Amino acid sequence: MSEVKFYCKDQQVPLEMHKVRVVQKLFLPTVEERVAKMNAAGNNTFLLQNKDVFMDMLTDSGVNAMSDNQMAAMMQADDSYAGSETCNRLLKSLEDVFGTKYFLPAHQGRACENILAEAFVRPGDVIPMNFHFTTTKAHITRLGGRVEELVCLSGLDPRNTDPFKGNFDIPRLEALIKEVGPEHIPFVRIEAGTNLIGGQPLSLENMLQVAALCKQYGILSVLDASLLQDNLYFIKVREAACKDMTIREITRKLADAMDLIYFSARKLGFARGGGIISNNEKLILKMKEFIPLFEGFLTYGGMEVRSMEAIAVGLQETMDEEIICQGPIFIEQLVKELDAYGVPMILPAGGLGAHINASEFLEGMPHDQYPAGALAAALYIAGGIRGMERGTISEQRNEDGTERYAELELLRLACPRRVFTLSQIKYCADRVKWLYDNRKLIGGLKWEDEPAVLRFFFGRLKPLGDWQEKLAAKFRADFGDSL
Repeated sequence: MSEVKFYCKDQQVPLEMHKVRVVQKLFLPTVEERVAKMNAAGNNTFLLQNKDVFMDMLTDSGVNAMSDNQMAAMMQADDSYAGSETCNRLLKSLEDVFGTKYFLPAHQGRACENILAEAFVRPGDVIPMNFHFTTTKAHITRLGGRVEELVCLSGLDPRNTDPFKGNFDIPRLEALIKEVGPEHIPFVRIEAGTNLIGGQPLSLENMLQVAALCKQYGILSVLDASLLQDNLYFIKVREAACKDMTIREITRKLADAMDLIYFSARKLGFARGGGIISNNEKLILKMKEFIPLFEGFLTYGGMEVRSMEAIAVGLQETMDEEIICQGPIFIEQLVKELDAYGVPMILPAGGLGAHINASEFLEGMPHDQYPAGALAAALYIAGGIRGMERGTISEQRNEDGTERYAELELLRLACPRRVFTLSQIKYCADRVKWLYDNRKLIGGLKWEDEPAVLRFFFGRLKPLGDWQEKLAAKFRADFGDSL
């Protein structure tokens, strides 16, 4: 694999392996306007209007730039309700990449989670996973199941440089199976890589060990492949046993070991949509009836057919070793620059985006003032940059109503693929640096309107005191008439 970079004197800089042919104009409100808009959005970056955002680093889900080949493929879409050739082309592409025969389409990853939960989770069940994702956990708990997180200890240590911090703790997994009994564990979920702890990957060896343990105890192995493309890259460059394997060979070896794989094509494949794949017809039949019930007919599953054509091409592009490296090397550039300045980052650089350790950035701020959320609000004020809180706000309360504090308080700066230029990445680094120098001005948040489920999507908070106005005044003093 070629990690494409060029050299400028003694500096190594990532090189975009694409050219920009369609552009979208951006706007940057003044700092005073940004304070007003942040408060109008309830200090929740999800509630900001995109027209008021200069750099949208909220997510890489559904916002990756599509290639010319994907756009061209969309023009041949067959929009037949049933028996669509578009579905056949997507099925063929999935079989080529993963070696799977069966496919259940769904409109996105969380729809797959809903179907898996409906088909397999019963009250009292325990679902082990290396780490939970918000919607995955919500679907399991609403049906009476319980999630057990079994990520290796290094995964919760922000400065630990273990190359595979998303790995399962295999001894703990086997101990849990023996403790609760295999009959109470419908499946083990493997998330490659782990979203909520900094996009950290798992090794191929670790995932194969989990699959083998599941087979030993008669438990299903389920791979969440939504973030797989970055994880494949990390396996290729960090796992000694895989350095001479192609991305396709790694993908096929992993897929062959799994009972079920599901994915969000809003991440995997540079498109929109998703689905569940397998070589086990019996498992597919158990879930099949839920597709027309919750999603749509079996040849589109709630997806618009042009998106299905884009996925078919995007999956093939994911196997291109000069494309798959692009996200990770630009994320690494941002992480390295901020880490060198002293900004507390999750190391090593993972997939999906750069992750700031908000607990250390805002040292001393109590969990119940939501440091990751406060930092997200502050960064929008400082630069018009929309990140995503991945901390306590992203959790759900305990059954008794008490707050469940997150293991890590992170601000995620997602890097959608083929969207930002290096100058924009450097602008982001500059604004984070300024904010770090002025971090003592940042105060906490408190709830104003708190939904019971998935509160981070549409809950509203307000600042404790007038710290946002003081931060804006300092920005104006330092930057003058600059926006």
